[in-house]
Amino acid sequence: MTTIKDLNPKVVWDHFDAICKVPRPSKREEKIIEFLLDFAKQHNIEAKRDTIGNVVMKKAATAGMENKPTVILQSHMDMVCEKNRDKVHDFDKDPIIPIVDGEWVRADDTTLGADCGIGMAAQMAVLTDETISHGPVECLFTVDEETGLTGAMELEDDMLTGKILLNLDSEDDGEIFIGCAGGIDTLANFQFDKEEVDASLFPLKVEVKGLLGGHSGDEINKGRANANLLLVRFLWAIDKEFGIRINQIDGGNLRNAIAREASAIIMVPKASKEEIIAKFNIFRCDQEHEWELTEPNLEMHIGSTDTPDFLIDKDTQFRLLNSVLSCPHGVLAMSYRMPGMVETSTNLASIKFKDDKIHVTTSQRSDIESGKIYAASKVEAVFNLAGAKTKHSDGYPGWAPNPESPIMKVVRDSYQELFQQEPDVKSIHAGLECGLFLTKYPQLDMVSFGPTIRMAHSPQEKIEIKTVEKFWAHLCDVLQKL
Repeated sequence: MTTIKDLNPKVVWDHFDAICKVPRPSKREEKIIEFLLDFAKQHNIEAKRDTIGNVVMKKAATAGMENKPTVILQSHMDMVCEKNRDKVHDFDKDPIIPIVDGEWVRADDTTLGADCGIGMAAQMAVLTDETISHGPVECLFTVDEETGLTGAMELEDDMLTGKILLNLDSEDDGEIFIGCAGGIDTLANFQFDKEEVDASLFPLKVEVKGLLGGHSGDEINKGRANANLLLVRFLWAIDKEFGIRINQIDGGNLRNAIAREASAIIMVPKASKEEIIAKFNIFRCDQEHEWELTEPNLEMHIGSTDTPDFLIDKDTQFRLLNSVLSCPHGVLAMSYRMPGMVETSTNLASIKFKDDKIHVTTSQRSDIESGKIYAASKVEAVFNLAGAKTKHSDGYPGWAPNPESPIMKVVRDSYQELFQQEPDVKSIHAGLECGLFLTKYPQLDMVSFGPTIRMAHSPQEKIEIKTVEKFWAHLCDVLQKL
């Protein structure tokens, strides 16, 4: 049976195989840090780590290239740890088991960690392979990219000297990224009073489900519905016409995902129950028509339920429904620097009731810092008018695309010469560490590229074998050309 050690380029796959044996969950990177420092010691490579745990290794230029510019290669050392429900696996102790499955490499019912283990493996291959030509090289391995960008955020000022950075954390062969969005979360909290349930009211449960959802950056421009908005759109309408009362709303989950499901428990006048259900059926038909091209599996249901223990007070209900319905969601601006790309967006991520508070979570993205702040301000303003208490997360900066980037032209031309194919040069509407590097090292000229990885962050994660060979050839050619 073929194993990854039988694959080409062998120098890359051998290092990836070694990485798979080392536990490296986000925020628990002690073992992979030790592994990297031991690797440097074994190969007589200059290495240092900073306080947060980032590791930098340096390799001198090959003969005759000493005067070439120093190039920084960068990837993150942590991985997302997900497994199938029936899989027994301890990510703090057990190795990842890579499996060659046709044209792909996957893991045994866990995440593979090719994001960004394959980038790490390529860096280690550059550090050990004496057959490639390059100028001075610095390899930066960062911690905690997946859950907080902590390593990039706390990277110390004296760790790097190069002015060109190649980020190896992209997941599509044939695509070169020269920009990414920065992000910030805006959180709104409503305090409510609990009121007794009126015996003249009838309990109903309203549900929205079956939506595609998706990443709030990558999929925000694909015309997908937001379950929170669909639900509140109906509640607002029947409240205005009939006067309803709300017990709770539960919509969405992750801050960086478009809400796929939402539900509400409401009380309606008994005399109006049948008319409200009829109105709901009309509303459902309207929404099925409105979203028929982008949400073919949309489901909406209404039906009787148990009588709840309390209702939120009328004033809070009014302010909640009006502010959520008014809250911006989706694309706010398209990019003029990168035509066809989203520049600024916002996501109405979740509505959760807990104790006597209602928590509304939203997330804003932009590759322009001022655009990100403006989007967050728009959302804050809506909830301020509604009397909610609002706050923002610390956020992270974007990376504004520069279509005239010198390093981009080298990487683009190299790909075209090697594979006789024009690569797509674009900005990604999601977060990369590059934006944070610029805050510490504003002189950096950067690009991001990598092999094809699918279903990252899930037990179905897999990496396409042939694109790893292309990725390695491309990286080596770029280093030589620089």
